[in-house]
Amino acid sequence: MSKRRQDVAGGSRLATVFTMLLFTAAVLLIWERFIRPVGALHDRDARPRVVEPRGKLSDFEQSTIEIYKQASPSVVHVTNLVTGRDRLTMDILAIPQGTGSGFLWDDQGYVVTNYHVVVGGKAFQVTLADHSTYEGRLVGEAPHKDLAVLKIEAPRDKLIPIRVGTSGDLQVGQMVYAIGNPFGLDQTLTTGVISGLDREVRSPQDIPIPGVIQSDAAINPGNSGGPLLDSNGRLIGINTSILTTSGVYAGIGFAVPVDTVNRIVPEIIRTGRAGRAGLGVRLLSDQMRRQLGFDRGALIGEVTSGSPADRAGLQASYRTRRGIVPGDLILSVDDRKIESVEDLYSVLASYAVGESVSLTIVREGDRVEESLILEDIDR
Repeated sequence: MSKRRQDVAGGSRLATVFTMLLFTAAVLLIWERFIRPVGALHDRDARPRVVEPRGKLSDFEQSTIEIYKQASPSVVHVTNLVTGRDRLTMDILAIPQGTGSGFLWDDQGYVVTNYHVVVGGKAFQVTLADHSTYEGRLVGEAPHKDLAVLKIEAPRDKLIPIRVGTSGDLQVGQMVYAIGNPFGLDQTLTTGVISGLDREVRSPQDIPIPGVIQSDAAINPGNSGGPLLDSNGRLIGINTSILTTSGVYAGIGFAVPVDTVNRIVPEIIRTGRAGRAGLGVRLLSDQMRRQLGFDRGALIGEVTSGSPADRAGLQASYRTRRGIVPGDLILSVDDRKIESVEDLYSVLASYAVGESVSLTIVREGDRVEESLILEDIDR
């Protein structure tokens, strides 16, 4: 081999060796900077930590657990179904349009929930705490109280009625518990306190529901129709709405009081409906009343023939060529002052059909007392 070829071959070997050295140095650098530090974070001897004893549950925790255990078997999940058609097969299907909560009223299969949970539904599914599901048939409704009753046919041993308390002696600050199905998460328990009493909310018919309980137990979509319980696990209200600007819970929830529920539900079960107590009058607007020179009260515009107001001789307003002649102006109901039309509706909403009331009215400048018995104005 010539000297020139030997020099070229020697140069190639040196270049190869140099390249291998550079590659090895690069690998070592990568190992040192990236791979070895990660490997140093691992410990092949790692084992689960030793579990420390919890200790005894507090009395409050034990009480809450017991309340849930007692009440949750009575709480149900209600699904509101409408009919639709499959686009491919054209089969008629039952499609969920909303869900809510409810509770077992008795061992006959009657289920109480909110009216707004069932409104518009063509069929209903009621799921019990053990996840068994039954068809719910609509027994009746009381839209003005946002209440409805369904009935299911289930084995008697699965029908565990909720324990019923009273809302007449509630106090702000006492503990409350809500069980329901927020966002479809069934059998969810939340706790709080009564934040206020004698609140007023609007029914789905935009009718005042007085005497409502305010609490800060978390209530979200799906909780509607579920029970509000006291610290003894008794029903004290039915969760119906929240006050929010975002659509989700903001710390203020409302429940229709159990005393109202306990009065309305048996009536629905007996007759399929619940009457709304009224006088049988149509009222003029507050604006019209002010134009006629009255600062407060509810001014009667018309009196329905044969109504309690008609039999009591209440006088309607009427029109002449010179304008409207005022009828009777209602100033109070059983000493409860009436400032406006809204006040009268709100006061009457706290009465039941068949109860007697005493009205203080102004008739042609004189104060007059009239007594009458309220009747179902929706018949």
